[in-house]
Amino acid sequence: MLTREELNEFAPETVQLYAGSGMPMELEGEAPPLYMTTAFVLPGDMDDIDELYSRKEFTYVRTRNPNRRMLEEAISALENGERSLIFSSGMAAIHTPLMACLKSGDHILAAKTLYGESIELFSHYKEQFGIETDYVDFTNLELVRQSIKPNTKLLYAETISNPKIVVTDIEAIADIAHEHGALLFVDNTFATPYLVRCLEKGADIVMESLTKFMNGHSDALLGSISASADLIDRIKALQHLYGGSGGTFNSWLVLRSLRTFDLRMSRHASNAHKLACALVEHPRIRKVNYPSVPGYPQRELADKLFGGKGYGAMMSFELDPDCKPVLGRMLKELKLARYAPTLGGFRTTLSHPPTSSHADLTPDERWALGIHDGMMRISVGLEDPDDLIADFMQALDRAFV
Repeated sequence: MLTREELNEFAPETVQLYAGSGMPMELEGEAPPLYMTTAFVLPGDMDDIDELYSRKEFTYVRTRNPNRRMLEEAISALENGERSLIFSSGMAAIHTPLMACLKSGDHILAAKTLYGESIELFSHYKEQFGIETDYVDFTNLELVRQSIKPNTKLLYAETISNPKIVVTDIEAIADIAHEHGALLFVDNTFATPYLVRCLEKGADIVMESLTKFMNGHSDALLGSISASADLIDRIKALQHLYGGSGGTFNSWLVLRSLRTFDLRMSRHASNAHKLACALVEHPRIRKVNYPSVPGYPQRELADKLFGGKGYGAMMSFELDPDCKPVLGRMLKELKLARYAPTLGGFRTTLSHPPTSSHADLTPDERWALGIHDGMMRISVGLEDPDDLIADFMQALDRAFV
């Protein structure tokens, strides 16, 4: 850092580049600082610089960054994992680990009810790399066991599926995977570590779309994975090469949001339970997919898996399959909840799976998954629950007039 007197020796064009760049390093803010820089100055001679690289100190932000490092440490603590990595998106956090763990000729066994773009990604793997995927009902453990092939290297599941809200028995699926020498990868976005720590249940890799509930403010795009140190080392090498590292500002935003994570998730879950119980009473709704409603087939498993913290904020409801126009009218009548192709924010949002998350599947493929035009997914926000219930009821009533 140049002093004011030293700066006076240079032309204004040079001064403007170097002035204002010094700050005492012993400062410790109550909130973590934001390191908006692409690289860090490496002091000393070449021996000093070689030493910094050998210790893997902060150099270039795509490889290592203080804000990303702080968020990785926080995610590892929440997941109770050895180490974590932060990616530029949830999809990057899915793709990079799979590329690190699979090769041409390998086989993935996946749950049949997955996020649509995960299915698209696996189709790409088959076309591009010869990595095949079979989809089976993960609630049928014997079928899962029978579907494993000699070249099955990885089982892929969602803790709570999108959009049918099917719960996966993580412990049982992990046991089956490990009996056959395969890894278990779990997308835990809908549940988050607030409800369940998947690594403690036997998963090898757990992924979170941090964009959603863990950030919770609809203003940052990131994904994370947590796993053993050995797996993280394998994956991190590809993360650097692919360029999928999480950005500095987004990492800072998500770490900020984690400070209220449990408070928000508790309210999300409470609101979702109340809304689900109200919707199931509406005469035109055929079915509500949420663990607390009567008749939900996996209530016992959900209670076991989530340990009494509720069932999360995600649900879906179903009208008759030909009721897409009714859903359109309902959207126009809603005063609070709005349609948005995302989830996990502070406000309640809706999404039509055949139009958004599963749009690239054929109608027959969607029907086989239990997804049809009369279905609507809800990400329940933090509003007053009575306001939400009243809003949905009046909108549904008006939509059917």
